[in-house]
Amino acid sequence: MTVKTGSTTMHIGELAERTGLSLRTIRHYDEVGLLPATARTDGGFRVYSEDDLERLTVIKQMKPLGFSLEEMADILTILRDGQGQGSAPGNSEKLSEYLEKATHQRAKMARNLAQADEFIKRISGH
Repeated sequence: MTVKTGSTTMHIGELAERTGLSLRTIRHYDEVGLLPATARTDGGFRVYSEDDLERLTVIKQMKPLGFSLEEMADILTILRDGQGQGSAPGNSEKLSEYLEKATHQRAKMARNLAQADEFIKRISGH
């Protein structure tokens, strides 16, 4: 179900379908303030925009890297505000720290995946 309000919007079900996330997860992100609905219908249903879809995609990318909800909110704010003129002082440094954390976590995940592959290879011969 899509509602037109000047730009393309969608209900939570379509957002869930497009991202592969559950309704419960999306509602949770709304409740904790990571992904507040753009609007509500007269009946109280959440309505999301394409920008919300992009924001949720970024949240989904951050989740396996172990970022806390507070860190995710901070990163989303930094990304929204951009790094150009007028951006908050220290944003570039903060983003560099988050990049370092993400890179470290990804390397750890890659090591774990390699170990899992070795285990699967070991037991597949038996």
